[in-house]
Amino acid sequence: MTKIGVALAAGGSVGVAYHGGVLAAIAEATGWDAGQADVLLGTSAGSVTSAMLRAGVPAVDLARISEGRPLSAQGSRLMSLGRPRRPKPSARNALGFRPVSDPRGVLRSVTRPWSLNPRALALAAMPSGFIPTNGLSDGLDALFPGGWPKNTLWICSYDQRAGRRVVFGRTGDPEATVGKAVAASSAIPSHFAPVEIDGRRYVDGGVASMVNLDVLAGAGLDVVVVVSPLTQASPWPSLSATTVLRQVLGLQLRREVSALRSAGVEVAVIQPGRRAAAAMGINPMDAARRGDVSRAAREEVKSWLAGPGGGVGRVLRDQGRFVSSAKAG
Repeated sequence: MTKIGVALAAGGSVGVAYHGGVLAAIAEATGWDAGQADVLLGTSAGSVTSAMLRAGVPAVDLARISEGRPLSAQGSRLMSLGRPRRPKPSARNALGFRPVSDPRGVLRSVTRPWSLNPRALALAAMPSGFIPTNGLSDGLDALFPGGWPKNTLWICSYDQRAGRRVVFGRTGDPEATVGKAVAASSAIPSHFAPVEIDGRRYVDGGVASMVNLDVLAGAGLDVVVVVSPLTQASPWPSLSATTVLRQVLGLQLRREVSALRSAGVEVAVIQPGRRAAAAMGINPMDAARRGDVSRAAREEVKSWLAGPGGGVGRVLRDQGRFVSSAKAG
């Protein structure tokens, strides 16, 4: 059986909607649900989607949530048990005093310059995030009463003081509940409050990379499907206000994809076309755009799968039929 990994990149609220639209389109077109992947790798927005898939939420329901449509029986049952709540600022949070994020980290960099980690220093010196992520972590933890899922789920975050990436769920890395890991992966510096786990403070996994694709090297995968909301399908700049950011992040993504392909892994990259990028707007945290983003993503991916560029769809169709046959048997 082909071993498939799915890597879901950062992207804010619109990124969660994009992931849902893409994965729903794949499920509808091929019969393969991303929750069946051998490895799910999530960063920031991608960690939210990955966790929901591992909890058993069908991929088609991810789009229905963003679009405000009725869920399947399974999706409704799971969402009645718990669901991630979008962190929202209160007046008290927004108006409170915001010191540097990690005074001890700044002091350590000044007094021990030989151990200076520029990225860790920059994070320590930024104003502290103020929006709590309890609703996100508590809602997800309710979906995992038995603890971390048995099927591989890797959630990327960043140890603020150590200045290094951590991958929750991977042997040898720090331990956390799924909800805490997702909250840590999603804690955008200076926006969300850092998430403390066993005395360490963690922030958004996108600090290391938007997708952290190198984590999958050596995982024994044959195919990896990458969903990247903050880059763009066209290599040429567009008139979009976010085109420069998308081009820069696209360069990083291409380097990571090239490295994985060099290791013999087939990689399919799904990125927003012009319609989906326009639906996202300039603010990735604008939750009001989720429905439009999900619908645009579904349409673009359905067209891609039907064309010559969607050759990986044949692999997923075969995998979908294999899984269905295995269940029937």
